[in-house]
Amino acid sequence: MVNVPRLVIAAPSSGSGKTTVATGLMAAFAGRGLAVSGHKVGPDYIDPGYHTLATGRPGRNLDAYMCGPELIAPLFAHGAQGCDLAVVEGVMGLYDGASGHGELASTAQVAKLLRAPVVLVVDASSQSRSVAALVHGFASWDTQVRIGGVILNKVGSDRHEALLREALDESGVPVLGVLRRVAQVAVPSRHLGLVPVAERRGDAVAAVAAMGDRVRAGCDLDAILALARSAPEVPGESWDAAVAVSACGGRVPLPGPSRSRGSAPDPAPRTPDGLGSAPEGPALGAPVVAVASGAAFTFSYAEHSELLAAAGATVVPFDPLRDEALPEGTRGLVIGGGFPEVYAPELSANEPLRKAVAELASCGAPVAAECAGLLYLARSLDGLPMCGVLDAEARMSQRLTLGYRDAVALSDSVLAAAGTRTRGHEFHRTVLEPGAGDVPAWGMHQPERRVEGFVHQGVHASYLHTHWASAPGTARRFVERCMG
Repeated sequence: MVNVPRLVIAAPSSGSGKTTVATGLMAAFAGRGLAVSGHKVGPDYIDPGYHTLATGRPGRNLDAYMCGPELIAPLFAHGAQGCDLAVVEGVMGLYDGASGHGELASTAQVAKLLRAPVVLVVDASSQSRSVAALVHGFASWDTQVRIGGVILNKVGSDRHEALLREALDESGVPVLGVLRRVAQVAVPSRHLGLVPVAERRGDAVAAVAAMGDRVRAGCDLDAILALARSAPEVPGESWDAAVAVSACGGRVPLPGPSRSRGSAPDPAPRTPDGLGSAPEGPALGAPVVAVASGAAFTFSYAEHSELLAAAGATVVPFDPLRDEALPEGTRGLVIGGGFPEVYAPELSANEPLRKAVAELASCGAPVAAECAGLLYLARSLDGLPMCGVLDAEARMSQRLTLGYRDAVALSDSVLAAAGTRTRGHEFHRTVLEPGAGDVPAWGMHQPERRVEGFVHQGVHASYLHTHWASAPGTARRFVERCMG
């Protein structure tokens, strides 16, 4: 049963100020001594990093397209376990979902699945009385979505605020906060959105603190907390990595004495920048799975490491920008997404690690690489030498590739059996020019039919980001290969 006080921060459209308000609320309530859990609707990797700074807990994603609507409440309960409050930041506009799939993966759908009240953040910079019509439209569009209040952003003056409040008095939706147009918190962006926390740790801490101060000064925190506490219970059990692995065939038996585990593993390994939780120490007989982290590889879901640990692995993070060797005893390698194009010179200069990765792959060890990991395994990136595991050249392009994907595995690999169907997400501005001889990893079914990625020996490398909570057998299969 889910009974954590909770609310969803949504907006009529992107750019209205959801991240500022959501992160600011997390920081403000954490500053009051509450245990706060941060969540993000959709596949976004960057905003959860700011949520982590604000709350001190791993930021979590709630993606109904990749994981299925049935997992939203269980994953939420898992991330919010033991918390006094959970804040869910929405994606795009409140009712915007996966293209061609109605409300699927929209903020509105997640709010309904969680039975959570919604706080609508409205950019009021170019309107006065019309704000009431806008709020009325959003509040009445779907009667199952409960708009519990409005936070007005980018308000120009006392007079402007008075006009907005007067108009909204007639709507019946309370104003829970007003943020002025001045004193905007600067969070730098580039080609794929906000700059991740791991790349600007000191500045990011200051930015999150500023968001908290701004929200604390402009919002009625007591009223917002009361709204969150009005959320009714949601039936169902919390997601658990160990249970999920057991349901798909059981935990992988270790070849020697094994460690005992509690009912739930640590939320995530601690990365070199200090985010997440400390990993467990190496267990006798447990294969070491090295997970890339640091500024160049910031895109990952906490549940992936939890599933690997539940399947019997010892998960050890490493930073390809700093570490010249893989963790001792590495039997498998996971390289997620991030921004290797930004750090290509530094990654290329770390020749000892590039050679270590190539040697591990040449031995047939399991290697799972997504997007940034795919680029790192290529022969070169923008002309600079990379690991050379794949016969491919990577380079930046002007075209943004973005969207949900339906895919089927074209051959057996360390992640999936041939014919396995999955849903994922692509988000990149690079292109890959492959050589010959490797088998494609996926056959895509939308938005057009094409093949993508590589399967070579123990390597599975692709642009496709997937969420293993939707297929926990992925982690079990990977750990089995590490022990083979």
